[in-house]
Amino acid sequence: MNGLSKGIRKVEIALRWDPSPAGQPPADLDVVACTYPVGDPYGDPAYVVHFDSRSPDGTIYLNRDSQDGKGFGFDEVMTLELERLDARYARVVVGVAIQQRTEDRTFADVSSPGLRIREGYTDLAADDFSGVLGATAATVAEFVRDETGAWEFRAGVHGFEGDPAAFAATMGATRRS
Repeated sequence: MNGLSKGIRKVEIALRWDPSPAGQPPADLDVVACTYPVGDPYGDPAYVVHFDSRSPDGTIYLNRDSQDGKGFGFDEVMTLELERLDARYARVVVGVAIQQRTEDRTFADVSSPGLRIREGYTDLAADDFSGVLGATAATVAEFVRDETGAWEFRAGVHGFEGDPAAFAATMGATRRS
């Protein structure tokens, strides 16, 4: 990043997937975002934003929520207004969780899942979850403030194979390779 860059300012995380085949329960993917404070950027999230919530200051919110993938184009969309996020937050980690209502599901059980992360008209990342087919959830993006206060984007889809209810509590922990 050069000295004139203001970093990442406003980002859209978008998910798409096809409806389940006839006779099968619908697949429901959810975008989840967790913010982490400057004093503990890898500890517990300060707050979690998901399908029935938004950030306390309105900087992270869900624009579109689908429970079955029957939308046109992208079915679930979340916006992160990083330029407005309070300076007390150092990190934002975004993930995707599959609802486990009637049966256990992994990304292999979801028809044509897709992810797009963009700032304005610029695509920052795209993925089809093929690298995490056995996972029930995955982190898909990390945004970190640098020493100047500008936000930088760290791409990468990392699967989570445990109980999806525990996903938000652990998605921002330090990754071990």
